[in-house]
Amino acid sequence: MYLSDENAIRIFSEQGGILSLNRARELGISKYRLYDMLHRKLLERLSRGVYRLSELPPLGNPDLVTVALQAPNAVVCLVSALAFHGMTDEIPHRVHLAIRSTDRKPKLEYPPAIVYRFSTASHAAGVETHNMDGTAVRIYSIHKTIADCFKFRRRIGEDIAIAALREYRRSRSYKPVELIRYCRICRVERIVRTYLEAIS
Repeated sequence: MYLSDENAIRIFSEQGGILSLNRARELGISKYRLYDMLHRKLLERLSRGVYRLSELPPLGNPDLVTVALQAPNAVVCLVSALAFHGMTDEIPHRVHLAIRSTDRKPKLEYPPAIVYRFSTASHAAGVETHNMDGTAVRIYSIHKTIADCFKFRRRIGEDIAIAALREYRRSRSYKPVELIRYCRICRVERIVRTYLEAIS
């Protein structure tokens, strides 16, 4: 069945202007139709298998949106989550993603990402969903992120974890009960309490 440009664009628009190849096919847009629209510059390619209407304004968070579409079960974590919550001066050069320890590592062509394996309980705890450019992006809450930073402090750098804790402690987001709850899940309660006492 022939699908007009108008109908294909309407389908994209109804989905926030961005579709993965698989989702587009589910909605009746063939890969050949996508390639044709891409060739005629009706679409732009964000990454392998992710397409967006060219007529839309630039994305505010292109890396996080692209990752969310390619790896919907992953959660933005650690330094990328700190940056999202405004709790670090670090500029992550790769998107930090959490997957369950049993999940297959996602194949991401772009943006560059670093993947961490979390236990099932830790992966499920503290997930927030934020709408970015019409796409649902899963990110850990700031409380869970601080706990995660201490759990993975040897991989991201202990200085980053401590600086983030200081910033969090001074912020309006600071909720010690919530923080300790997630620290227990991540098994870092003792070390975080020690640093909290030192910076109080």
